[in-house]
Amino acid sequence: MGADIGAKRERTRIEAAATLPVYRNRREGLLTDLYQLTMMYGYYKSGRMNKRVIFDLFYRSNPCDNGYVISAGLEQAAVYLHTLRFYPDEITYLRGTGLFDDGFLRHLEDFRFTGTMHAIPEGGIVFPNEPLVRMEGRIFELQLIESALLCFINHQSLIATKAARIVQAARGGLVEDMHPTSEFGLRRAQNADAAIFGARAAYIGGCASTSNVAAAYNFQIPVAGTQAHSWIQSFDSELEAFRAYAEAFPARTVLLVDTYDVLRSGIPNAITVGRELRLRGHDLLSVRIDSGDLSYLSKEARKRLDAAGFHATKIIVSDDLDEDTIRDLMLQGAAIDGWGVGTALITAKDCPALGGVYKLAAEEEGGQFVPRIKVSENPLKVTNPGKKKVLRFYVDGMANADLIMLDEEPTPQGEPVHLFDPVHTYKKKTIADYAVRELLQPIFVDGEFVYDLPTIEEIRSFARAELQTLPRETLRPKNPHVYHVDLSLRLWELKQALVARMRL
Repeated sequence: MGADIGAKRERTRIEAAATLPVYRNRREGLLTDLYQLTMMYGYYKSGRMNKRVIFDLFYRSNPCDNGYVISAGLEQAAVYLHTLRFYPDEITYLRGTGLFDDGFLRHLEDFRFTGTMHAIPEGGIVFPNEPLVRMEGRIFELQLIESALLCFINHQSLIATKAARIVQAARGGLVEDMHPTSEFGLRRAQNADAAIFGARAAYIGGCASTSNVAAAYNFQIPVAGTQAHSWIQSFDSELEAFRAYAEAFPARTVLLVDTYDVLRSGIPNAITVGRELRLRGHDLLSVRIDSGDLSYLSKEARKRLDAAGFHATKIIVSDDLDEDTIRDLMLQGAAIDGWGVGTALITAKDCPALGGVYKLAAEEEGGQFVPRIKVSENPLKVTNPGKKKVLRFYVDGMANADLIMLDEEPTPQGEPVHLFDPVHTYKKKTIADYAVRELLQPIFVDGEFVYDLPTIEEIRSFARAELQTLPRETLRPKNPHVYHVDLSLRLWELKQALVARMRL
């Protein structure tokens, strides 16, 4: 009885998420590449559509020369699987292609996801070749969902990771949000979905707020924004524009001071309006600078604000910032209290794709899963076979190494663990006195949603806690220390044997 109540509660959680406007009424049956459908048709025609298989979703190298990735996009993937259907007009379209017979299309009409999904929770820190997602079920179903899962998880994981890099630079190595970062990228995102889900991912990665009202509404993210230069230009004078804005928002007055001249007019006019606000029982919250030498201008603005008694007024900057520019400004001692980051963040401008892949790892034969491997001339593209799990070892509370093992292998329970590099096998280490955690968690079991879907705040807090377990060398933005991710001896030997067999 208790299990039934728990399952009902969890179904309610995923159904509640699916009612968010950004998810509601989405029709994503056709959100796939054509070759997924043609392979599904081939499985159907050859009588193999019900064969049970395992797929792994993983990536091969960290983006932006980073030392890690923050996993994100799982909620979107879960809602997709929960609501996945084919609608009559979509079936009509597919019939019109002339590629598929009516028997196959009837299977699509009845399509429901019935598989099992394990995943690393959103906000979790992951590394190359580790399964972020492990799917188990009918090949007919798991083939269809490949493209959509990669779309959701590649994008949000990429943006969350980019945000973490930017936030780390803005904090100047500090743990607390002494210099908060706001996501300002809506107008530069490739499309509306990229903007909304990118803002979500940026918040997971550590941004304090977003200017994107749709993202804030859907995901309960703090929203932030001031005025544009057009507001200032629309008045006869900058001072008149500032006064009008202060009249509209006396308790939240933030003034954009670079429309004409930051130091000759912007700051003096802001101080004038700040004094008028104080007479009404309010204060000047912030000024924003969006152009020019941000280091020099912020320091000069700080001097003048302080001299006028506005010590608590913050200085916010924007202007095509990225983590490198922010880090330079911090090193120059810029008097900046907050950052608005747009294009470089929402597009992950310097590395606009994560490159995650989805590969067959095992097929069921005779009631048991048999490992499968992809072999390539490129050693980096040789996959890890079999049904796997991922363990993380902690020493003194810090992440020390990860181990990819066959799922059937017992988890170490305190005995020393001997690890070796799966490529450069002479590199070895032994871990003792550790705590261990299994990273992959059940999300769906035989089509039933069983996961305790977290709130956005819980995900964000988890990502922050995860980052604090990483060695500072791994967090280094340039040439980071390579975190140890090894294969168990059994998995490594299985991989070598299968490679040798494929080469015969």
